[in-house]
Amino acid sequence: MSDSDLHKRTEVLEIRLMHLEAALDETNRTLLEQEKRLARQADMIKQLEALVKGLADAGTRDAQQEPPPPHY
Repeated sequence: MSDSDLHKRTEVLEIRLMHLEAALDETNRTLLEQEKRLARQADMIKQLEALVKGLADAGTRDAQQEPPPPHY
């Protein structure tokens, strides 16, 4: 293999490596963003669960505090 062929092959490999590194960086950025979104969604779900539980508890308390209907 001549020096010219070896140089060209090395250059091609370096370019491929550069593209792979760029793709890996983009993948890492995407993964980090998705992790942040999942964390926010988990927090929202916890808040909604607490809200629903609070509404359910308030609904049962209100029904217990109401006087019975007139037919009792």
